[in-house]
Amino acid sequence: MSLPRSNYDPRRVCLNPFPDLHLGKYRRTVGVYLAGALFAIGNFVFFDAAVYSAHARVPWGVDPPVHVTFVDWVPGICSILGYLVVNLIDKDRIKGDEGFGDSRAVWRARLFLFIGFALMAGGLAGSVTVLVLKYVLSDYAEMFKYYGYANVTQNLLLMISAAFLWMAQSTSGEYEYNLTL
Repeated sequence: MSLPRSNYDPRRVCLNPFPDLHLGKYRRTVGVYLAGALFAIGNFVFFDAAVYSAHARVPWGVDPPVHVTFVDWVPGICSILGYLVVNLIDKDRIKGDEGFGDSRAVWRARLFLFIGFALMAGGLAGSVTVLVLKYVLSDYAEMFKYYGYANVTQNLLLMISAAFLWMAQSTSGEYEYNLTL
């Protein structure tokens, strides 16, 4: 099966292109607000689990067998650091546009971008590891497994939020003009 010549682009990787969302002149604003909402929801879910853990009472009158500890916080801290690193990088340096003077600036910017995404991926992998090792394999009641599910949810929403914010910041704004001489 071949594509019609009118739709063929030799730079395409996938056969079916990503759907084009036309949000008009507000697409940048919508992307930033959506990224902020995902960031807030992800952190709220984990903070809810931490507060719930601090005030948990088991119906049969003994202390709960597990609490949210520092080990549960480490993946979220890694993801937030990665989030900051990724979104503080100048997007023009990643593209390799000339005009920065330093030829190594593009390489350094791409290295920091990789480190930021590696921190977020490490945070997500760490949260899954904590979920499995601390909550699932220990065979706690379902109410205690919520702490691990909240940790994974936080890190997943932080990664999705970073992707939305990256795409929103890469689009041209309503008041931006590209002038060339």
